[in-house]
Amino acid sequence: MQTEFDLCNMSMSILIIVILTSLVVALCHKWYKFSSTLKELQWLRQPKGWPLLGHIFEFKDSTTILTDVLRIRKQLGEKLFILNFGLSTNIVCMDYDFSEFVLTTQDILNKGDDYKFLHQWIGTGLLTSDGPKWKKRRRLITPAFHFSILEDFIESFEQNGKVLIQKLKTVTEKDIDIHRYITLYALDVICDAAMGVTVNAQNDEDSQYVRDIKLLLKVLSERAISVLKGSKLLFPLFPDYYHVKQAVKHLHSVTYSVIDSRREKLNQAQNKHSEFDDDIGRKKKMAFLDILLKSTVDGQPLSRDDIREEVDTFMFEGHDTTSSAMGFALYLLARHQDVQKKAVEEQKEVFSDDIYRNISYNDLQQMKYMECVIKEALRLYPSVPMFARRTDVDVSYKGNTIPKGIDIVMFAYGILRDPDYFPDPDKFDPSRFEANDGKKPYSYIPFSAGPRNCIGQKFAMLEMKSTLSKVLRNFELHPTNPEHKLIVASEAVLKSTNGVNIRLVERKW
Repeated sequence: MQTEFDLCNMSMSILIIVILTSLVVALCHKWYKFSSTLKELQWLRQPKGWPLLGHIFEFKDSTTILTDVLRIRKQLGEKLFILNFGLSTNIVCMDYDFSEFVLTTQDILNKGDDYKFLHQWIGTGLLTSDGPKWKKRRRLITPAFHFSILEDFIESFEQNGKVLIQKLKTVTEKDIDIHRYITLYALDVICDAAMGVTVNAQNDEDSQYVRDIKLLLKVLSERAISVLKGSKLLFPLFPDYYHVKQAVKHLHSVTYSVIDSRREKLNQAQNKHSEFDDDIGRKKKMAFLDILLKSTVDGQPLSRDDIREEVDTFMFEGHDTTSSAMGFALYLLARHQDVQKKAVEEQKEVFSDDIYRNISYNDLQQMKYMECVIKEALRLYPSVPMFARRTDVDVSYKGNTIPKGIDIVMFAYGILRDPDYFPDPDKFDPSRFEANDGKKPYSYIPFSAGPRNCIGQKFAMLEMKSTLSKVLRNFELHPTNPEHKLIVASEAVLKSTNGVNIRLVERKW
């Protein structure tokens, strides 16, 4: 017995030694790779950091990230520098020439490492895929955003917008968080556009589907800025791991159910009149899902999982980003009555004597000043304040080497508030886009730029114009009293942690 016990202890000791040795070897390898990377990046400056921990302590939480990065830029006197988090090296960019290089080169097309947090929900669809898969999906999906197809979604903006207005009419003369209402409206729109289904988020914000979307976006944001939750090994130790697992399971089941139902209808309609025609032969609106079901890659139809990835990607990209932009735009209009007045005058010109009539695609094309308002709101409060590309090979830039495996963080928030590109950058001045000469196109990147720019930006602009138009035609926008001050947080999407509060008064014409 004693011998068996001794053997057991010896085996356990050997196992512990093997594990510890493996950890030490892995750490040494990681340190060697990290040190080699820093040597190759000696042409870039970095703030003083801590051994092994790097620059983690430069940042407090999501509400300080933006100002902390700007502080480091000012401290170093550079628009291009290094930040290390543990043994991971990142290049932070606010430099125009480097931005143009990164966003246009074919050598840096892969997304940054943090995008892996999205894989559990949206897989490797257009947003997160790399290499040949991304190129094939981009070619496949681009036609879905042709203006002739986008025009069909105006009705969705209109019908869901009417629900929004009725909801807002119940809270006039009060201080409200407009972002809450806009988010539910945007979710109704994107479900209709992506899947052709109604979730009635505005009337049933406590539905399981709405709760799951909110949970995922919250946890994804937390994982991006948390060392512990961001670890693949440690995340299962947190309750959120299991909450996310259940939410993803439910969301996928809904998407699969819709896919299977639509595919069956298409199969039944093959030898009949087109599923995309109504009873009197008029063309019906095609949801994004319908287009995917009719598409092929290399002569083969997309699989059920392929379609689910792209539908869920469209749900993620087209929901939280647009609601963030619209919320901040309404907040800025409430604070700047002169801009609001000019925007309302344009609405009078577009709608003439029938101010409450349904909006048309042609109406939206005429709203030139409204487009300037939205662009300026996105400049000050970009929905995605930073995004990343990852090198998969060594890349040369102006005779310097960017090693393989580096995340390049495009700090859009800093670029969009740089006085070198935008004079008086903290001022809300939509007129700056009326006179924009377009000489520095890579200084305005709220939708990214280059090959991996936002494929849905035209859809988003139409939705934002339609929504702001409807709100302005129905309400005067005013700041709260005392005036609400935003506490902006850089999460997966730019948010205000204390809401986006304004006051509405029914507009009298």
